[in-house]
Amino acid sequence: MNTTTSNNYNNSKSFFDPANSNKDIIASLDIGTTKICALIARVGEDGVLDVLGVGTADSKGIMRGVINNVSEAINSIKAAVSQAELQSGMRISRVVVGIAGQHIKCFKHRNYLTREIDNFITISDIEDLVNQVRRIVLPSGEKIIHVLPVTYKVNNDEGIINPIGMRCTSLEGDFLIVTGNKDSIENIKKCVEEAGLQIAELVLEPIASSIAVLNDREKDAGVALVDIGGGTTDVAIFFDGIIRHTAVIPFGGSIITQDVIDGCEVMKDDAELLKINHGSSLVLEKFENVIISIPDRFSDGNGEPSKVSMKNLALIIHARVEEILEEVYNHIRESEFDSKLRAGVVLTGGGSLLSNIDEHCRYLCGMRSRKGGVAHRLKNKSSKVNSPKFATAVGLIVKGNELVKIGELDSNFVSLNETEESNKGTIIERPVDDGFMKPSLVKDEAPKEKPGVVERLFTRMERLFTNQKKDSPDFNNDDEDF
Repeated sequence: MNTTTSNNYNNSKSFFDPANSNKDIIASLDIGTTKICALIARVGEDGVLDVLGVGTADSKGIMRGVINNVSEAINSIKAAVSQAELQSGMRISRVVVGIAGQHIKCFKHRNYLTREIDNFITISDIEDLVNQVRRIVLPSGEKIIHVLPVTYKVNNDEGIINPIGMRCTSLEGDFLIVTGNKDSIENIKKCVEEAGLQIAELVLEPIASSIAVLNDREKDAGVALVDIGGGTTDVAIFFDGIIRHTAVIPFGGSIITQDVIDGCEVMKDDAELLKINHGSSLVLEKFENVIISIPDRFSDGNGEPSKVSMKNLALIIHARVEEILEEVYNHIRESEFDSKLRAGVVLTGGGSLLSNIDEHCRYLCGMRSRKGGVAHRLKNKSSKVNSPKFATAVGLIVKGNELVKIGELDSNFVSLNETEESNKGTIIERPVDDGFMKPSLVKDEAPKEKPGVVERLFTRMERLFTNQKKDSPDFNNDDEDF
């Protein structure tokens, strides 16, 4: 696994000022199907991120958001974390972790709280209501990830967003409950902990992406966020500033790449490049007579190059994207907010970089559509993090900062690496298990002292005298018997 720092990152080394508190520094870990991203950033008062370190690694042992090979997943996490630590000069101890996958489920639930006499609603009343919801009986093997308040009913008044301070005898709440497979959640926890980290908070990835990409106006007007990742496509629907529905569709950009491999008969790397550089979600007239040549990969580059029609490439991609967008639209209709999304659909994630996918979405869903990025969240617009691919990682940072501010999380996510003086002669690293002997703490040997001029002169004279003795016929080496 390559742990070399990316040259595309402009500020390759950010030095931590011990005079500043690290309470505003958050670390996140996005465990995706195609890549794992570790991010360290300081969050300003305005919510803008100063990225201190970022590391990415190819995902190994993960399929559609679910870990299926623990040891490979651990090594991928270590590789990404090591890059971020190297850039920042810090050591990550805790991370906000994103979770997705086809095991994620979402359903609505109503709970109530009654009192004998009228009294004012307090925060503790809301907390009691939420805790009751957390104790509901779930199907075997399921675990609650989030309990998200939607609206409340105070006495006979429905649709209350914030009931605190109101007087009532009866309080009811509508909640959106997000659950996941208990084993899948435990596998994520095991991999993160085996990589030497602790999970500060587990956050559903579409919620994290929505925090990074959407603005308050869109959430109020009604919007569907669609995060097209490698293995899954995540959906989060907002209205009146509240999340109303979330879903995980079990396919994303990787299946488009596989279609290109099968349809164009090319290698995986070439298929990915074709998709990124020449792919289109719509079949346009200008593609009609365009041919893309791919160098031969099977006979040392001396064979006949492969030829791919740009129109055929677009047809292959169009068919799969249409399937994904149809699933997205089905979830929008199931939420019953399809006629209320005045801000339309916002596409993000690596899959949103596909050419013309926003136009395709506009035609199929019949509503406005745009591509959403994270530039407004970043202090340094030229950072490699300024891409829809990093929407989840950025959102996890912002979410972690919000939880720290309200006191639900401690702020000790990172620590300053040891100084050169205290760490002199020692190499400390996160060892990656490659099947060989485990690396251990390595100490540098003390350098040998250089002999002086006089010592070197005596040594040379001694060698010359010895050689002359050996050339003499009377020379007899009495030490040979020893």
